[in-house]
Amino acid sequence: MCHVYASTDPRRYECVTRSLRVQGSVTSVRLEQEFWEILDQMAQDQQLSTSRFISELYMEVLATKGAVPNLTSMLRVACAVHLHIRAEPASRSA
Repeated sequence: MCHVYASTDPRRYECVTRSLRVQGSVTSVRLEQEFWEILDQMAQDQQLSTSRFISELYMEVLATKGAVPNLTSMLRVACAVHLHIRAEPASRSA
């Protein structure tokens, strides 16, 4: 079982830093390539650039929770939630 994970191409977990504008300020976010690919797809699904998608997500969390203490962690969790939601219909039909 662990072979599936242990044999993952190292490029998938290579850290990549991107600069983006959030609430008018430029910030850098460092995430593994795998998370950037998920965020890119999530943004594409919303017909937004990845930077715009992250900025809108940030503003929504800020509006509902009052703060975003750790943007990078919030993005990782958003990716995990997205994957869980996508997997739900498949697990129901199994």
